[in-house]
Amino acid sequence: MFSEKVVVVTGAAQGIGRHAALTFARRGARTVIADLDIDKAKRTATELGALAECIAIGVDVGDEAGVSGMLAQVHGRYGRIDVLVNNAGVVPHFLWGVPLWPRVADMPLDFWDRVIRTNLYGTFLCTKHVVPYMGARRSGHIVNLYGGGFTNPPGAMAYAVTKDAIRTFTRYLAEDVREMNICAVTFSPRLPIATESAPDEAKRRLAGPEALGEAFVLAAQLPMDRSGQCVALKDGALVVEDPMIG
Repeated sequence: MFSEKVVVVTGAAQGIGRHAALTFARRGARTVIADLDIDKAKRTATELGALAECIAIGVDVGDEAGVSGMLAQVHGRYGRIDVLVNNAGVVPHFLWGVPLWPRVADMPLDFWDRVIRTNLYGTFLCTKHVVPYMGARRSGHIVNLYGGGFTNPPGAMAYAVTKDAIRTFTRYLAEDVREMNICAVTFSPRLPIATESAPDEAKRRLAGPEALGEAFVLAAQLPMDRSGQCVALKDGALVVEDPMIG
């Protein structure tokens, strides 16, 4: 089903993004590893290239010209973009033992801006510039990554604000692009993930990206009546994360 399709995953050089790209490559999709760290992206593309065609493109998702150029390069190469996974983000890995982020009174504006621009603006910009390509074919899936954050202890505010905004953005996006037959959903991992860069102690205690199974592949096959929903993986299938959503 995916052998002719083109999938773009942002922040795919490592972690959840890499896992998402891996699951598509296993299905034979032509997969684009879009990441700020181009060297790591190239290594990932080489590894996944044993499964299917895979290329690496360096991009800062918070830079509109860079995002537009990256997607134009993909479309110029393949003539289509079928799936976009907006995964790139600045994440507070508190459960890895990383120090809490600043509270609001101590938070530098450039810190706030970096998180908002990467997580929220990045999702917006990649979506903005992929929709014309998908709309021209009247087909496509956009999967936006959601993630929770604890209010106690304080410290995750900037991250949680972006993720709640992304879920709202996706609800409205779904209606904005419905007539183009583009399905937009939010995916929630539901649990903290210890990626390859996590400390060994965290890896022993927390689930790895493989716990997400085929979730991204399943999300990229959802029918239009699921567009706008926030979904999560349960017993190998996608379920609505919040009945109030979608």
